[in-house]
Amino acid sequence: MQNFLSTLNNSLSNLYPESEIKYFGRMLLEKITGFSRTEILAGKNYTLTDEQRQKGQEYIEQLTRFVPIQYILGETEFYGLKFNVNPSVLIPRPETEELVEWIINDLQFSNSCTHKSEILDIGTGSGCIAIALKKKLTYAGVSAMDISDDALAVASENAEMNRVEVEFLKDNILNPVVNDRKWNVIVSNPPYIPVNEKSEMADNVVNFEPHLALFVPDEDPLLFYRAIAAYAKQHLAVDGKLYFEIHIEQAENCKKLLESVGFNDITLRKDLSGNDRMISAKI
Repeated sequence: MQNFLSTLNNSLSNLYPESEIKYFGRMLLEKITGFSRTEILAGKNYTLTDEQRQKGQEYIEQLTRFVPIQYILGETEFYGLKFNVNPSVLIPRPETEELVEWIINDLQFSNSCTHKSEILDIGTGSGCIAIALKKKLTYAGVSAMDISDDALAVASENAEMNRVEVEFLKDNILNPVVNDRKWNVIVSNPPYIPVNEKSEMADNVVNFEPHLALFVPDEDPLLFYRAIAAYAKQHLAVDGKLYFEIHIEQAENCKKLLESVGFNDITLRKDLSGNDRMISAKI
């Protein structure tokens, strides 16, 4: 294992910070050997098999091309839960955990905890928002929408792995199927990065994560917010609430959009880094 760690460090020292390389080493050794973190620390002199060394070299080569470690491992953690991920879905971010926590706190400290709230996650991707909400709010009925068959397949696997029941819906929020359903909460972390910001982003994001879930036209950065807000006006129950994760530079524009559509009690919330990252509004 020491030889693997030395090779990893030599291959990546000019590409990643030292702390990140150490993290990669620990995670990849767990993946390669099947050992726990404690077993790896106790067995530093363990000699990898030829097959394990070959697999380790393949992982190192992927890291030199900036393939995200989560895609290499095929999994990541979100809100204390394990999720399968692949290039058909975005890698869940810590900021989105804050959005989930906000919704949970709001529902737990309202009358909604006394009846079966209905929640819809639009653009679910890996299913991380919907599944985390269902895991914590066991009384709630949770639905999750996406346009991608591949994403819905991953999300369904994640729901099964985390032992929760989520209803998955294939639909295009830009041209949604007409229905008369109502939800108490609608939440979305939609695409919101203008294409012109692509050059400023890290290679491991731009080259590997799904552009369908990331980018919006430069001339219409609120494209999905407008569509989801219109959908929410029709499909939120009385006293229902809409939650968004937002681009830090579009906070005021999102607020004005929601006001123009007729929402009220609009609240902007900062993330732990102090950026305007979330917004909620009532019908």
